[in-house]
Amino acid sequence: MEQTTSSPALGPAWEDLRSYMAQPRLVSLDIAPDGQWLAVGVQTPNEKSTDYRTNLWRVPTTGEGPSRQLTRGVEGDALAAMLRDGSLLFTSGRQAPSSDGGSDHDKALWCLPAGGGEAHVVAQRPGGWQSVLSAREADRLVCGVGIATGLDGLEEDDTLHRRRAEAKVSAILHEGAGVRHWDQDLARQTTRFVTLGVDLDRDDPVDSTSLRLASPELGVGLSASATLSSHGDFLITSHDEPQAGAGRNSHLVRLGLDDGSVERIANDDSSELEDPVLSRDDRLVACTRYERGTPESAPRLYLHLVDLESGRGRDLASDWDRWATPAAFSPDGQILYVTADEDGECPVFAVDIATGSVRRLTQHGAHSQVCLAPEGGALYALRSAWDEPGSVVRIDPATATSSVVYAPVTGADLPGRLERLEARAEDGTRIPGWLVLPDGCDARHPAPLVLWAHGGPLNSWNAWSWRWCPWLLVSQGYAVLLPDPALSTGYGRGFIQRGWGRWGCEPYQDLMAVTDAVVAREDVDAERTAMMGGSFGGYMANWIAGHTDRFRCIVSHASLWNLDSFGPTTDIPWYWGIELGERMMREHSPHRFADQITTPMLVVHGDKDYRVPIGEGLALWWALTSNHPGPPESLPHKFLYFPDENHWVLTPQHATIWYETVRAFLAEHLEGQPFVRSDLL
Repeated sequence: MEQTTSSPALGPAWEDLRSYMAQPRLVSLDIAPDGQWLAVGVQTPNEKSTDYRTNLWRVPTTGEGPSRQLTRGVEGDALAAMLRDGSLLFTSGRQAPSSDGGSDHDKALWCLPAGGGEAHVVAQRPGGWQSVLSAREADRLVCGVGIATGLDGLEEDDTLHRRRAEAKVSAILHEGAGVRHWDQDLARQTTRFVTLGVDLDRDDPVDSTSLRLASPELGVGLSASATLSSHGDFLITSHDEPQAGAGRNSHLVRLGLDDGSVERIANDDSSELEDPVLSRDDRLVACTRYERGTPESAPRLYLHLVDLESGRGRDLASDWDRWATPAAFSPDGQILYVTADEDGECPVFAVDIATGSVRRLTQHGAHSQVCLAPEGGALYALRSAWDEPGSVVRIDPATATSSVVYAPVTGADLPGRLERLEARAEDGTRIPGWLVLPDGCDARHPAPLVLWAHGGPLNSWNAWSWRWCPWLLVSQGYAVLLPDPALSTGYGRGFIQRGWGRWGCEPYQDLMAVTDAVVAREDVDAERTAMMGGSFGGYMANWIAGHTDRFRCIVSHASLWNLDSFGPTTDIPWYWGIELGERMMREHSPHRFADQITTPMLVVHGDKDYRVPIGEGLALWWALTSNHPGPPESLPHKFLYFPDENHWVLTPQHATIWYETVRAFLAEHLEGQPFVRSDLL
């Protein structure tokens, strides 16, 4: 299956939600060792359109010539690593043949040979693979595996996995903080690393009996996401160390894979070190250094550099007021390439190691999955923007220019136009944002306005989102405002500090100020406005509902309602506990203003949401229904509940129902139309 350089436009998908959900999406990127092609993960719905699956494509780095689909797994395939000869290692949902003594519960690591042919299993074990790393200059693989705490090795863990599966036991006994993450129940297991060669035999897959544990047990906080040395003899990863009071501190460790040694590097108990990247000579480690905040003071994030030979660390570009994440070193180790939010974009930057000077390499769009060509002459990244659904781009660091090498769909035929705007807050602070306007709106035909608050809250409306897509509302004739209020990233720490611990003050005031500026336009209808938001945006929806009746309706998705109950029940209470002090919970919890709500609300929540637990949505719904003074049939509010969805509501069929319901709710209150229930509800 080949794709030419001509990609389909979204076009009619704006009207047909099921067609929109079927559009291919970019999810991963890596470059082949020879620098000639890219392995790109492309996500599409499965045959029944009930879930998404990822398959891998081969894309020329020049952007010339056809792209070729490499895998066709019915259940999807995810890139794990690339070998030096160009062979692909991947995990898959496809059924793996059982090895001797194995079972159908085994999880496989597959290999697609560089020279072509069918993919085959090269390793399998019941517990699966947390990560797979390939050495750049040696024929060595390092795999992260999970082993139940208290067990001595892989074979014991395999036996336990099989026994639990056969007995259909899912119970977990916890002995420390941290029991869930996003939508996953966390097993009490520790990450260990194993090594193996690349002479992988398709006729004799590796299993636990032939794997050697190369690292000791360090508890449940060791990350499987690591950066591997060029010859595969050591790796650098982060380790979350439990602290008194159910807290934790993340630092970096060097794990020797030949001798099992463990060395903590860059000791700093006042900060958390994460996101390590190794230089090609294995001498320098770049990472992020996160200075924890307090209920009154926002955290600080720095680029940090550690010299492994001397053990000394230092901040890099410490006066650059942006939150950057390391991506790659230049081959000579003189430049560190990073990404950072920047005024409604997320560019790639080059940071000089010696001077700390910062140079911006890209102009438009949000960039992720940045990888460096072997010779260092080009960078490749996934790029998206509100007018670009997603593409693979080549970045020339010498000229700071970009070109598209692959795009499964284009942003052509967008049903409107995009504008960058700004307003002024009460204190004079600039409040930026994006305004998405439908075709045909003008002074004679002003468009109803939907204010859409982003989640986070340390976040920015700077990248295309398939899940939170304003164009699906613009196509129905609505203008959509996407502002970055206080707490948004890309505007400096001071902008975050304005709203830190004061969610109901400056962030709320900023949203009202930018809305005021937009409804003053002739092409926007100031009388027909709605508000919506998810997660922190849902918090803002609830807060707004209790403090103003200016909007005709409000959509509150996965929202924080009662900060007192949210704090200890979220999956990461130690993170939120830094900001959620007694004063904030007393003064800024939306539930304290429940009796002030008069605006019709659509509440949306998934039961598998562990970040903002379902109890928040249920408590909000009870407040809305119990405070309603009229007969039950006159209740203006609605609750869209997803028993098996998470924080985002991701599956195609449920995301479709989400948009159908939101559109119907907006049409009812902004256009006076009867509410039309989805035919599957």
